[in-house]
Amino acid sequence: MKGYVYILASKPKGTLYTGVTRDLPGRLFEHQNNLTPGFTSRYGVKTLVWFEEHDLLVAAIAREKAIKKWRRPWKFALIEEINPEWEDISHWLHGI
Repeated sequence: MKGYVYILASKPKGTLYTGVTRDLPGRLFEHQNNLTPGFTSRYGVKTLVWFEEHDLLVAAIAREKAIKKWRRPWKFALIEEINPEWEDISHWLHGI
């Protein structure tokens, strides 16, 4: 079963949230519409700036745990490898 690790941002180099899910489009919809109370709704963290697909959910969970331990500059570098302008990349999810 596939899994996705993702990073949301409030703005470029702003507040970050790292998460993991089996259904990235569905989970992103929940974040963007404040359907789940918590960190992202409290701090307005709604912009998808990075994600990674894994063949196994367990691998995605391990990657998420590792990224959550990283320092902010390392996360910035990870995001900027694929998204140097910190744009909303949710349109990349079509076809997932």
